[in-house]
Amino acid sequence: MSTPEKRVQELHLTLPPAPKPVAVYKTAVKFGTLLYVSGHGPLKADKSLITGRLGQDMTLEQGKEAARQTGLAILATVKDTLGSLDKVKRLIKTFGMVNCTDDFLDQPKVINGFSELMKDVFGDDGIGARSAVGHNSLPGNIAVEIECIFEVEG
Repeated sequence: MSTPEKRVQELHLTLPPAPKPVAVYKTAVKFGTLLYVSGHGPLKADKSLITGRLGQDMTLEQGKEAARQTGLAILATVKDTLGSLDKVKRLIKTFGMVNCTDDFLDQPKVINGFSELMKDVFGDDGIGARSAVGHNSLPGNIAVEIECIFEVEG
Protein backbone atom coordinates (compact mmCIF):
# COMPACT_ATOMS: atom_id res chain seq x y z
CA MET A 1 0.00 0.00 0.00
CA SER A 2 1.20 3.52 -0.74
CA THR A 3 1.82 6.16 1.93
CA PRO A 4 -1.10 8.05 3.50
CA GLU A 5 -0.13 11.23 1.62
CA LYS A 6 -0.17 9.33 -1.69
CA ARG A 7 -3.47 7.63 -0.77
CA VAL A 8 -5.10 11.04 -0.25
CA GLN A 9 -4.01 11.96 -3.79
CA GLU A 10 -5.00 8.59 -5.29
CA LEU A 11 -8.45 8.83 -3.68
CA HIS A 12 -8.82 12.43 -5.00
CA LEU A 13 -9.60 13.68 -1.49
CA THR A 14 -9.75 17.40 -0.81
CA LEU A 15 -8.89 18.39 2.73
CA PRO A 16 -10.64 21.49 4.04
CA PRO A 17 -8.54 24.20 5.69
CA ALA A 18 -7.35 23.00 9.10
CA PRO A 19 -9.98 24.29 11.54
CA LYS A 20 -9.07 26.86 14.14
CA PRO A 21 -10.23 26.62 17.78
CA VAL A 22 -13.60 28.25 18.45
CA ALA A 23 -12.99 28.50 22.22
CA VAL A 24 -10.08 28.02 24.64
CA TYR A 25 -8.45 24.76 23.49
CA LYS A 26 -6.00 23.38 20.92
CA THR A 27 -7.23 21.38 17.94
CA ALA A 28 -4.52 18.79 18.60
CA VAL A 29 -1.91 18.11 21.27
CA LYS A 30 1.11 15.86 20.75
CA PHE A 31 2.32 14.03 23.85
CA GLY A 32 5.26 11.72 23.21
CA THR A 33 4.14 9.44 20.40
CA LEU A 34 0.44 10.20 20.85
CA LEU A 35 -1.56 12.87 19.04
CA TYR A 36 -4.81 13.77 20.79
CA VAL A 37 -7.21 15.40 18.35
CA SER A 38 -9.99 17.55 19.82
CA GLY A 39 -13.60 17.13 18.77
CA HIS A 40 -14.07 18.17 15.15
CA GLY A 41 -17.26 18.81 13.24
CA PRO A 42 -18.12 18.26 9.59
CA LEU A 43 -16.20 21.18 8.10
CA LYS A 44 -16.53 21.65 4.35
CA ALA A 45 -13.98 23.24 2.00
CA ASP A 46 -15.98 26.50 2.05
CA LYS A 47 -15.57 26.54 5.88
CA SER A 48 -19.29 25.93 6.48
CA LEU A 49 -20.49 23.07 8.67
CA ILE A 50 -22.97 20.28 7.98
CA THR A 51 -25.81 20.77 10.44
CA GLY A 52 -28.92 18.78 11.29
CA ARG A 53 -30.27 15.98 13.39
CA LEU A 54 -30.34 12.32 12.40
CA GLY A 55 -33.82 10.86 12.66
CA GLN A 56 -35.36 14.30 12.20
CA ASP A 57 -34.01 16.23 9.22
CA MET A 58 -31.09 14.07 8.06
CA THR A 59 -30.92 10.59 6.56
CA LEU A 60 -28.45 7.91 7.56
CA GLU A 61 -26.51 8.49 4.33
CA GLN A 62 -26.33 12.24 4.99
CA GLY A 63 -25.06 11.52 8.49
CA LYS A 64 -22.47 9.09 7.18
CA GLU A 65 -21.29 11.76 4.72
CA ALA A 66 -21.07 14.27 7.60
CA ALA A 67 -18.87 11.81 9.52
CA ARG A 68 -16.66 11.37 6.44
CA GLN A 69 -16.37 15.15 6.09
CA THR A 70 -15.42 15.32 9.77
CA GLY A 71 -12.68 12.82 8.99
CA LEU A 72 -11.35 15.08 6.27
CA ALA A 73 -11.24 17.97 8.76
CA ILE A 74 -9.36 15.76 11.23
CA LEU A 75 -6.88 14.76 8.52
CA ALA A 76 -6.34 18.47 7.80
CA THR A 77 -5.56 19.10 11.48
CA VAL A 78 -3.24 16.09 11.69
CA LYS A 79 -1.35 17.22 8.59
CA ASP A 80 -1.18 20.81 9.87
CA THR A 81 0.12 19.62 13.25
CA LEU A 82 2.64 17.01 12.07
CA GLY A 83 3.55 18.39 8.64
CA SER A 84 2.64 15.11 6.92
CA LEU A 85 0.09 12.33 7.28
CA ASP A 86 2.97 9.93 6.70
CA LYS A 87 4.03 10.54 10.32
CA VAL A 88 0.91 8.71 11.55
CA LYS A 89 1.65 5.14 12.65
CA ARG A 90 -1.94 4.18 13.46
CA LEU A 91 -5.31 5.30 14.74
CA ILE A 92 -5.74 4.18 18.33
CA LYS A 93 -9.17 5.42 19.44
CA THR A 94 -12.17 7.21 17.97
CA PHE A 95 -15.05 8.74 19.92
CA GLY A 96 -17.94 9.64 17.63
CA MET A 97 -20.97 11.67 18.66
CA VAL A 98 -24.11 11.87 16.55
CA ASN A 99 -26.71 14.64 16.86
CA CYS A 100 -29.90 12.57 16.78
CA THR A 101 -33.40 11.93 18.05
CA ASP A 102 -34.02 9.60 20.99
CA ASP A 103 -35.28 6.84 18.72
CA PHE A 104 -32.36 6.94 16.23
CA LEU A 105 -30.33 3.76 16.74
CA ASP A 106 -27.77 3.74 13.93
CA GLN A 107 -24.98 5.83 15.45
CA PRO A 108 -22.33 3.17 14.58
CA LYS A 109 -23.43 3.22 10.92
CA VAL A 110 -23.09 7.03 10.86
CA ILE A 111 -19.59 6.99 12.36
CA ASN A 112 -18.62 4.38 9.75
CA GLY A 113 -18.31 7.35 7.37
CA PHE A 114 -15.27 8.39 9.40
CA SER A 115 -13.94 4.88 10.02
CA GLU A 116 -14.11 3.88 6.35
CA LEU A 117 -12.18 7.03 5.39
CA MET A 118 -9.45 6.28 7.95
CA LYS A 119 -9.15 2.72 6.60
CA ASP A 120 -8.93 4.06 3.03
CA VAL A 121 -6.13 6.48 3.98
CA PHE A 122 -4.14 4.42 6.53
CA GLY A 123 -5.08 0.83 5.63
CA ASP A 124 -5.47 -1.53 8.58
CA ASP A 125 -3.57 1.01 10.71
CA GLY A 126 -6.62 3.26 10.30
CA ILE A 127 -8.82 0.83 12.24
CA GLY A 128 -8.75 1.40 16.00
CA ALA A 129 -10.95 1.11 19.05
CA ARG A 130 -14.15 3.11 18.70
CA SER A 131 -17.24 4.40 20.45
CA ALA A 132 -20.31 5.83 18.70
CA VAL A 133 -22.97 7.51 20.80
CA GLY A 134 -26.06 9.63 20.27
CA HIS A 135 -26.60 13.11 21.70
CA ASN A 136 -29.72 15.21 21.75
CA SER A 137 -27.66 18.27 20.82
CA LEU A 138 -24.20 19.15 19.54
CA PRO A 139 -22.55 22.60 19.29
CA GLY A 140 -24.05 24.77 16.57
CA ASN A 141 -26.42 21.92 15.66
CA ILE A 142 -23.57 20.10 13.84
CA ALA A 143 -24.57 16.62 12.72
CA VAL A 144 -21.48 14.82 14.02
CA GLU A 145 -18.53 15.50 16.31
CA ILE A 146 -15.52 13.18 16.42
CA GLU A 147 -12.37 13.14 18.50
CA CYS A 148 -9.53 10.64 18.22
CA ILE A 149 -6.07 9.59 19.29
CA PHE A 150 -3.29 8.63 16.86
CA GLU A 151 0.07 7.00 17.45
CA VAL A 152 2.65 9.10 15.58
CA GLU A 153 6.38 9.25 15.04
CA GLY A 154 8.22 10.52 18.10
